[in-house]
Amino acid sequence: MRAEKLVWAATVLIIIYISWEAISPLITPMFFGLILAYAAHPIHRRLSPRIGGMKSALLLTMGMLGLGSIVTFEILMISVQVASSFYHSVVDFFRWLMTQPLPPEVLDFLQNFFNQLVPRLSDYISRQAFSLPMYLLQLVVFLFTFYYALAFSREIAEEIRLAIPERNRHLGEEILESLNKTLGALVRAWLVLNVVKGVLMTLGFIAFGVSDVYTAIVAGFLTFIFSFVPLFEGWMIWLIAAAYFIKNGAYFHAAGIALYGFLLVSPMPDYTIRPMMVAKDTNLDETLVFIGMIGGTWAMGVKGLIIGPIVLNLLLVLLKEWKRAISKEPSHQHSQAPLKQAPRPQA
Repeated sequence: MRAEKLVWAATVLIIIYISWEAISPLITPMFFGLILAYAAHPIHRRLSPRIGGMKSALLLTMGMLGLGSIVTFEILMISVQVASSFYHSVVDFFRWLMTQPLPPEVLDFLQNFFNQLVPRLSDYISRQAFSLPMYLLQLVVFLFTFYYALAFSREIAEEIRLAIPERNRHLGEEILESLNKTLGALVRAWLVLNVVKGVLMTLGFIAFGVSDVYTAIVAGFLTFIFSFVPLFEGWMIWLIAAAYFIKNGAYFHAAGIALYGFLLVSPMPDYTIRPMMVAKDTNLDETLVFIGMIGGTWAMGVKGLIIGPIVLNLLLVLLKEWKRAISKEPSHQHSQAPLKQAPRPQA
C-alpha cells in the first residue's frame, strides 16, 4: 500500500513538473491576458446583456487584436531602426577611438575588444530579429487568454468561490476582497498614468519643437500604447526624439527632451506617482507599495510590478488575521495561590 502511494505521488510530481515546463515560457502573456481581461471586464459586463457574453468577449478580443497588430508593427519598425543605429554608432565610435593618439598597449586592447565585440553584437541583434515568431506566439496566447477569461468570467468567479474551504471562508473572502481592491487600484493607476504620459509626450514634442502637431499627437498615442508593452514603456519615444536632436547637432534640445521625458514620462513617474495613486486607493503606505513594485520587478520581471504590491497587501491581511486569532486564544497561564507561612514550632 505504501509503495502504491509513493508511485502515485511520484507520478503526480512528474506530471506537475512537465506541465510547468510546458507552460512556463507562456506565463507572461497569460498573466497580462488575465490582467487586461480584468481591466476590460466592466465594459464586458455592460455589453453582455445587449449582445451576449460570447459576442462581447469576441468583440473586445478583436479590438485587442487590432491594437496588438499596431503595437507589433510599430515595435518591429522601431526595433530594426534602433538596433541598426546602435550597431553603426558602436562601430563608428570604436573606429574614431582607435584613431586617437593613445598608447600602443591601449590601442591593442581596444582593437582586440572591438574584434570580439562586433561579432557578438551582430549575433545578438540577429537573434533579436529572429525572435519575432516567439513574440507572435505570445500574442496569440495572450489573445486566447484574454478571450476565455472574459467569456467564462462568471464560471471562473464561481469556481474560485467554491474553492474556498467552508472552515476558512471568512479569511478567503477577505483575501479575495483585498486582491480585488489592490488589483483594481493598480489597473486604474496604470490606465490613468498612461493617458497622462501620452498627453505630456505630445506637449513635450510641441514645446521642444521636435515635430508638427500631428506627429506630436502620434508620438503621444505611441507613448500611451508602448506604456502597456513590457520593457518598451514610453522612454523609447523621448529617446528617439533626443537621438534626432543629437543627429542634427541640437544638443541642448536633446538634453531638454531627455530630461523632460525621464522625469515626466518614463521611468520616473512609474516609481513615484504610481505608488502614490495605488496607496491612496488601497489605504496602504506608499513606501510599502514602492517596495512591492521595486522588489517584485527585481524578482519576477515586469510581472512583479503588479504582483509585488498584491502579495504584500495579502501578507498584511494574513498578519491581521493571525493577530486576531492570537488575541482570541485563551491564556494558558494559571494564577498561583499565595503561599502560606509555615507555622512556627512551639517552644
